[in-house]
Amino acid sequence: MATQDKPVLHGYFRSSCSWRVRIAFALKGIEYDQVPVHLIKDGGQQHTEQYQTLNPMQQVPAVEIDGITLSQSLAVIQYIDETRPGPPLLPADPKKRAQVRMISDIIASGIQPLQNLHVIQKMGTEKVQWAQHFIDRGFQALEPLLKQTAGKYCVGDEISMADICLVPQVYNAERFKVDVEQYPTIKRLNETLLEIEAFRVSDPSCQPDTPEDLRA
Repeated sequence: MATQDKPVLHGYFRSSCSWRVRIAFALKGIEYDQVPVHLIKDGGQQHTEQYQTLNPMQQVPAVEIDGITLSQSLAVIQYIDETRPGPPLLPADPKKRAQVRMISDIIASGIQPLQNLHVIQKMGTEKVQWAQHFIDRGFQALEPLLKQTAGKYCVGDEISMADICLVPQVYNAERFKVDVEQYPTIKRLNETLLEIEAFRVSDPSCQPDTPEDLRA
């Protein structure tokens, strides 16, 4: 599916969901423009009327692509995969494809939302303990699953949407001081993936809206 216009990603440098989309674009070799949406400045730019027309959930990302606007990172990733050439982000084998979706959903639905900004802001002084509890709970489920499914990457030896979800979640775990050493499979996969160019260029440390003190 050819298009003349570059996609536009409305996102935030440290947002896991925005990061997933950046990784997918990079893996596919897709050029795109970024419009930063600061989640804290001015009370959160995601709450403006203008942004709500792009994403009524007042979350990032929102992606303008092929004349439509998509939110929800997994929907964006799968649309990119279905409409653009490049390495597939979902396996052809139905069993492996289901495993990729299962792992992606565990992270994107079962772990990450519980330490999302709008949740953490409600927790006050307990926010770190809250985040640690739910990341550990999720990783305790994810580790044995990945032991069964992983080869070089999360599912076998090809990079998939599951890997795209894993790396930002491990970043969050480290940010909230979770001991990732407890999860050797997760740790190994993350270290392997961080050696790949598409993951490095998508990192929060080198985005247009990354604050100077957080730049690599």
